[in-house]
Amino acid sequence: MTNNKTKFIFITGGVLSSLGKGLAAASIGALLKTRGLKVTIQKLDPYINVDPGTMNPFQHGEVYVTDDGAETDLDLGHYERYLGIPMGKHNNCTSGSVYYEVIKKERRGDYLGGTVQVIPHITDQIKQSILNVVKNGEDVAIIEIGGTVGDIEGQPFLEAIRQMRYDLGKENVLYIHLTLVPYIKTAGELKTKPTQHSVKELRSIGIQPDIILCRSEMELNEGIKRKIALFCNVDPDAVFSAVDVENIYEVPLTFYNEGIDQKIAIMLKLPAKNPDLTPWINLVKKLKSLNPGPKIAIVGKYVDLKESYKSLHEALVHGGIANNVKPELVYVNSEELTQENVHEKLGHVHGILVPGGFGSRGVEGKIIACKYARENKIPFFGICLGMQCAVIEFARNVLNLPKANSSEFDPNTPDAVIYLMTEWYDFRKKCVQKRDVSSEKGGTMRLGAYPCKLKKGTKSFEAYKRELISERHRHRYEFNKKYAEDFQKKGMVLSGLSPDEELVEIIEIKDHPWFVGCQFHPEFKSKPMDPHPLFVNFIKAAKEKLRCS
Repeated sequence: MTNNKTKFIFITGGVLSSLGKGLAAASIGALLKTRGLKVTIQKLDPYINVDPGTMNPFQHGEVYVTDDGAETDLDLGHYERYLGIPMGKHNNCTSGSVYYEVIKKERRGDYLGGTVQVIPHITDQIKQSILNVVKNGEDVAIIEIGGTVGDIEGQPFLEAIRQMRYDLGKENVLYIHLTLVPYIKTAGELKTKPTQHSVKELRSIGIQPDIILCRSEMELNEGIKRKIALFCNVDPDAVFSAVDVENIYEVPLTFYNEGIDQKIAIMLKLPAKNPDLTPWINLVKKLKSLNPGPKIAIVGKYVDLKESYKSLHEALVHGGIANNVKPELVYVNSEELTQENVHEKLGHVHGILVPGGFGSRGVEGKIIACKYARENKIPFFGICLGMQCAVIEFARNVLNLPKANSSEFDPNTPDAVIYLMTEWYDFRKKCVQKRDVSSEKGGTMRLGAYPCKLKKGTKSFEAYKRELISERHRHRYEFNKKYAEDFQKKGMVLSGLSPDEELVEIIEIKDHPWFVGCQFHPEFKSKPMDPHPLFVNFIKAAKEKLRCS
């Protein structure tokens, strides 16, 4: 196993989860990119699921979809937003996918009847997955290992990255360990013992970290850093603070001020080009100067875990940046929304967003929110299931089809305005972007990037300012074009269609300040320095609603 160019940085975590390894990895990648280096990045997840596509958002947060149709960990959203490069199926690897590949090889006889074991077969597969992320001669590959050191399911991954230093050479591999240095208020002290134990656990399996990144509420003084360096056997200048920040887009700048990128460059003998941090400096300055913005209600059923809507949250922030405002996000549980309390919960907001989701739970509340936005002229944005709910609501209350529904929620509805296409595979043969969408999860989904043609003179065309776009999808059910003429006669505009005009991608309502629903997930393509146009225009409309209220 050889690699003559690419340097590998492995980021592990200790003490507890949710310390921010994904943000740390993305921020380090962003800093190295500002130094003119070509960077790629990957998330290794120890869970047995083949991918997070079937996992409950309450447990794992959102499922991030890439252009090539991979259902991946939400950290890949951070990677794309910070590095500005597209992710794909090779950028996320799980234990489930590793074992799945090894078992397929064993069944084919690839191992020639040998005993298949964790070492070397599983670890070799992990190492191959890591090497596969290098596609275009990148200078640096950053590999984040999910979970916490000491977790039993993470051991094969740690063993694999331990071996890679021997495979590739010490000069090509760097280990960074992110850990917690808690502040004990009653003692008035930062405590280093959890870090010491975490590093001890890591060293017990043969990995000596080169850099220790300490998450804490406050800066570590030099005495604390020297103590950690001494007991963890690292250079005194290789211990860095990762302090809490007001906004996550400040992290690259705080890391730069600590000198992390310089230390990495020295240890890996990377080119000593000075970074250009101007875009990040300007972004943080702008974030700190934003005016209070409109209240945006997010009406969904996963509101108890904000990570379920991570990309959506960030896309709204990006839309605010473009409008020089900081929107106030109000999460509303769609399961609790009724005709009786809708005014109480939504009467004070300046924009309503209904996000995607699966299953019938909470759908009627989403439909109520769509109706309230339509009737009260509140700027509305429906995404995926949110668009479908807007179509159902319009059918029931404007087309006078009281039993209209999606066949996902009511297979016996007489008016399935949202339905599962019966000629799905015929359509797939005609599609511009051919991809195997057959799923082993019990159905067929439209996943990844698909083209869409916009109708001129619409809100959507005004936002994008071009006719042909590409957006990412994750759904099974579609707008039933059998009803298209009825919808259009009553004031609904089908403003975005697939190039062959078989699929409705975007709907709008006439005589409304801003009412747009899209079948795709635009939040996955929004970035802080390149906000998605639909979010920009939605916040603009909500800002105008605030001004007029």
